[in-house]
Amino acid sequence: MRSRPMHKYLKYTLYAWLLLLAMPLLSSANEQPEALLKKGNSAYAKEQYKEALAAYQQALDAGYESVALYFNTANAYYKLAEMPAAILNYEKAAKLAPGDEDIQLNLKLANLKITDRIEDVPEFFLTTWWKSFIFSFSAKTLAVFNVTSFIVGFVLLIAYLFLTAVGPKKLAFYAGIIVLSLGLISFIVVNVQSGYLNGKSQAIVFRGAADVKSGPDAKQKTLFVIHAGTKVSIKANNNGWINVVLSNGNSGWIAASDVKEI
Repeated sequence: MRSRPMHKYLKYTLYAWLLLLAMPLLSSANEQPEALLKKGNSAYAKEQYKEALAAYQQALDAGYESVALYFNTANAYYKLAEMPAAILNYEKAAKLAPGDEDIQLNLKLANLKITDRIEDVPEFFLTTWWKSFIFSFSAKTLAVFNVTSFIVGFVLLIAYLFLTAVGPKKLAFYAGIIVLSLGLISFIVVNVQSGYLNGKSQAIVFRGAADVKSGPDAKQKTLFVIHAGTKVSIKANNNGWINVVLSNGNSGWIAASDVKEI
């Protein structure tokens, strides 16, 4: 059974607290991956894209992940005209920073270079507006804002208990309530954001031409063919086959080995 990733908000909130309590330890732990990222960036700047990818992959193999690492990895693959791998890494970067305009722009450019041109099913305008709102900030930014808001809010409420002058006392109370409310709103938004992203299992097709079957068997009828770089949503798994749905609503079964999960 495929394990679900840790809740993005909880992970980034934990990082924020550890950053406050154990900064030296975190800096030491991240030193090698950061050095590999810089090494990759240096090679990329010299147009040595394969060398850059080797350094980026070492950082990924070490368990390090960041928006910059996935984004730069995708850019290197893009330069080498390996579009499925580029799209996969742009999508991974977008999961960490869904509101990043550079990631979305580069992802669109990469999708223009693949075979399939699949039109999305039109969304209701309120749905589009809501998604735009909840993805305005990254989960990391919201987590840091949430922790900061709760700290400042509680400090203001504690100050309210000790202040004696009426004016400052009222100011501390209402300011504390407002700041805590903003922290609560950010908590709700990042949970909705994380639930939306992690609740959708998606993958990128890596096979040049993948037959989409009517059932989980190679002998089943071929409904249509999709090509490398196409993104699909995964609905079910069955003995090495996955039931996928395209953005235009078409669905069927393809071999699990034909895709790499985002």
